[in-house]
Amino acid sequence: MKEIKILLKERDIPRKWYNLAADLPGKIEPPLGPDGNPISPEMLAKVFPMNLIEQEVSCKRWVDIPEDIIKILLRWRPAPLRRAVYLEEYLKTPARIYYKDESLSPAGSHKPNTAVVQAWYNKKFGIKKLTTETGAGQWGSALAFACNIIGLECKVYMVRISFDQKPLRKLMMQVWGAKCIASPSDETNAGRAILERMPDTPGSLGIAISEAVEEAVSDKSGKTRYSLGSVLNHVLLHQTIIGLEAKKQLKIAKEKKPDIIIGCVGGGSNFAGLAFPFVYDKIHGERIKIIPVEPTACPTLTRGPFAYDYGDTAGMTPLLPMFTLGHNFIPQPIHAGGLRYHGMAPLASHAIMDGLLEPRAYDQVKCYNSAFIWSKTEGTIPAPETSHAIACVIDEALKAKKEGRRKVILFSYSGHGLMDLMGYEKFLSGKLSEYHLPESDLKSSLEAIKKFPKTKRQRERGNR
Repeated sequence: MKEIKILLKERDIPRKWYNLAADLPGKIEPPLGPDGNPISPEMLAKVFPMNLIEQEVSCKRWVDIPEDIIKILLRWRPAPLRRAVYLEEYLKTPARIYYKDESLSPAGSHKPNTAVVQAWYNKKFGIKKLTTETGAGQWGSALAFACNIIGLECKVYMVRISFDQKPLRKLMMQVWGAKCIASPSDETNAGRAILERMPDTPGSLGIAISEAVEEAVSDKSGKTRYSLGSVLNHVLLHQTIIGLEAKKQLKIAKEKKPDIIIGCVGGGSNFAGLAFPFVYDKIHGERIKIIPVEPTACPTLTRGPFAYDYGDTAGMTPLLPMFTLGHNFIPQPIHAGGLRYHGMAPLASHAIMDGLLEPRAYDQVKCYNSAFIWSKTEGTIPAPETSHAIACVIDEALKAKKEGRRKVILFSYSGHGLMDLMGYEKFLSGKLSEYHLPESDLKSSLEAIKKFPKTKRQRERGNR
């Protein structure tokens, strides 16, 4: 029989995180302040605790995981590596398909891998309350869980369309003691300004970030900080435990290396968590195709420019060098709420510019069709976000079949879809259709960044 579950013992959990910033071949451009100059770590001190800022700016290749954090992670880690033998048989592919199952955490996704770390470092720094945003609700529920077990107050601004579409995610947060409100709200200046201009807006992650950051920096006691579930370097760092575990498990499965690595991308943390330890191998000569997959409704990597932009709508964050659709971008209310962010993690963006990643975009109908194939073969119901990775896996497995090649495909099963069944119901009833972002909408949303400082790569293109 083919081995379906490849397990690590608890003693085999990785003891260090991997930091891609130490190895990217191209120079990483710095975040900028309002004056166009690089920001200092001190300028972030009202938003994040200094112990996490140190990780954010670090260029050390390996960062130790504190023993107290390992004890918390052992509640659900090491996560299984599974082989999708039933999907392989259905597709009649010679490819061997493996997936890192991140759906088994208390919140049902990869998000607690960084949520518990951020909560722990904040508490150690003396912080009492964390604010954050959430799209699909996976990050909000993960931070609620983390704050509950570590002993912090938690407030979550949830993108309005997801707040309405996914009430069970809100209930999960409430069970863990967090306060969850729809964004934009009337509780912040940023929220009130958006509601005045667009009272019927479905919201966006950029708006929700603005609200959460505003509340954190407005606390005169200094005991509130903001927590982000993706995009920033320290968040991606914490997620690399996924790929580091997968490397050990592939050795147990007697696989020399994967030929293809796939993950869905919104802000980049799930994808980076699996892929970055293998990007290291690619930098050092391994031939690996690494594919981040996004929605055609929010095509940040496949159609957006690499440029400086704010991470939020109100412009409260530094200017980040990243692929972006413009910080004023309001995405269509597709059900893959975790993939509706206007920007992409700077580290992932730089890796694309260095030619290390090959992004793709898929429409939601193809993704839901792929999710149904998965559910009928492997049995589990994937999150709408995860279905983007599955769609790409199926394409690559069928390509291997056509070529007659026994490729090894590894992907991240980033979360289950048991809280996302409304999207499945709409798909079954024929209410979902293909959607590709119109070029006119893209041009309009990018108007807001035209006067921002240019990245080095933009300047080089302009001089040619």
